[in-house]
Amino acid sequence: MGAFVMELWAFMKERKKFWLLPIIMVLVLLGSLIVLTQGSAVAPFIYTLF
Repeated sequence: MGAFVMELWAFMKERKKFWLLPIIMVLVLLGSLIVLTQGSAVAPFIYTLF
């Protein structure tokens, strides 16, 4: 996983695609939110946001 992150960072640095960083961070945050709340009582409230 660390190699993937380093390669992604090298790509963004070389191609000047730093605008991708906020998009990737939001996608990771939303994905982890869905995974972490899947079995909890908070899940119905999270799914109403989408």
